[in-house]
Amino acid sequence: MKHLFASTALAAVMGLGASLPALAQEVITANVIDGYPARAMWVQEFTDFFIPEVDKKLAETGNYKIDWRESYGGTVVKPRGVLEGVQLGLGDIGIVTTIFHSSKLPSQAISAVTPFVASDARAVAKAVDEIAREYPAMQAEFEAQNQVYLATGVVLDTYQLFSKEPVDSIADLEGTKIAGAGMNLRYLEGIENAAGVRGGLTDFYNMVQTGLVDSAMLWPEAAATFKMAEVAPYMLEADLGAVNTKTVTVNKDYWETLPEEVKTAIQEVAVAYRDHLSQMAMDKAAESRAAYVEGGGTIMPMSVEARTAWAESMPDIAAEWAATLDDKGSDGSGMLRAYLDKLAADGFTGLRDWTAGLPE
Repeated sequence: MKHLFASTALAAVMGLGASLPALAQEVITANVIDGYPARAMWVQEFTDFFIPEVDKKLAETGNYKIDWRESYGGTVVKPRGVLEGVQLGLGDIGIVTTIFHSSKLPSQAISAVTPFVASDARAVAKAVDEIAREYPAMQAEFEAQNQVYLATGVVLDTYQLFSKEPVDSIADLEGTKIAGAGMNLRYLEGIENAAGVRGGLTDFYNMVQTGLVDSAMLWPEAAATFKMAEVAPYMLEADLGAVNTKTVTVNKDYWETLPEEVKTAIQEVAVAYRDHLSQMAMDKAAESRAAYVEGGGTIMPMSVEARTAWAESMPDIAAEWAATLDDKGSDGSGMLRAYLDKLAADGFTGLRDWTAGLPE
């Protein structure tokens, strides 16, 4: 009788347990923004890599699920508007194109002020991101914009010059108009009567086609994506260098509402996304050059002598950059030396010593 009672009680308890609802999974909405179209490599990989990787990490415990809402191609902000959009909460997470914001994010220009050093996106991405974690300035700049820094991305193997007419030296660029963005317009300052014209990646095709400019500085993957060979059939293989141009950030107010598990997943995947993008950039480099040629383009190698002459023609943009940060107490000189040391340790030494102008 005792055994029958115990069995009946156990069955009742088990039945009650089965009828209890499972702990509810919390669903968190995340609005992701970028002004560039979904076909741009870093945007496509946010969809195809970043989001699934975060989902995979959160699925390990099942406590949280993110409802991703992606808005690209100008639906919420234009390419230059991502920083302000995330600041204002128009997006929770954004892929900020940092070259558009040299005054608000000056330390992000570290690779842009050191051209002709490294054309390996993986090395540059890792070095810049390590500097961001070792020196407070980079993260503080984003915090001032009501954002939390996650990781720096390098989406290009190296800037090249795409032109209507053949070019093989800086003498061929004298008196011409050249499209660029941000710091790379300063690469032209030592070329006699060359005029830099500011534009965005999505504008370059039309700028060359309409004759507004004679050439544009961009990278082969983007040139293939935006069919630049149709209007600029000559690529000068100058290997100006890989440049960090993308940073994933999160609105600070939104970030503070997230559970620690979600924060950890996003932070870990941001670094993985950094490495994934830079590897993709290198994988796509040869493929993109081939696509450019197949599209009617011609690649013209630039000699070491001609590249060195271009590097030496530039103002000392690295020392200027470092001095500006030093004056603000951000140790730009320390960042510059550390960054170049990291690249040197990976086997990359520039055609010009960008530390030569720094104070002792």
